[in-house]
Amino acid sequence: MLGSLFIVAAPSGAGKTSLVNALVEQQANIALSVSHTTRVARAGEVDGKDYFFVSSDAFGEMRDRGAFLESATVFDHSYGTSSEAVFAQLKAGIDVVLEIDWQGAAQVRRNYPDSSSIFILPPSKQALEQRLRGRGQDDEEVIARRMRDAENEISHYVEFDYLIVNDDFDAALASLVAIISARRHSIIVQEDAQASLLKTLLA
Repeated sequence: MLGSLFIVAAPSGAGKTSLVNALVEQQANIALSVSHTTRVARAGEVDGKDYFFVSSDAFGEMRDRGAFLESATVFDHSYGTSSEAVFAQLKAGIDVVLEIDWQGAAQVRRNYPDSSSIFILPPSKQALEQRLRGRGQDDEEVIARRMRDAENEISHYVEFDYLIVNDDFDAALASLVAIISARRHSIIVQEDAQASLLKTLLA
């Protein structure tokens, strides 16, 4: 049975990484796709686990030979999702989550229309700024830039299938789990998974 592909996007600081990590930890048979990036690893990040950290030249070579399901430049750094890695997991029956931005999500929808896309919203601009400051990763200039870009990113919510407001983390996680569960019980998935049972019942 082919796995399902899920896209999760949000403005920086909305909490999508924490939600996706909790989802993957809680749910069986679902994996987070590890993206390639040209940015430098942050403290505590592990190559091959958080990202595949590559040079600009190596990234460009992969992009030129069509190795990415999607790729985008965000905050002066390039990010890309390996088509080969994603499709290998899907063919193995594993559901895959792509944690990407709206630009990448648009590319994935074009290249893989059967994907399901989810957009995460912060409860307010004030909460978004507080979360960005609370991470302690960015200076004032970067925070101001992320806040300016957030409005443009949020305007693309209409392109997604589902919308979740991350006000209460547990409630937002429950909504995310419900979406995954609904997809797993859809006709397109269950008709394949229950082929033998359906054949017997309809004999």
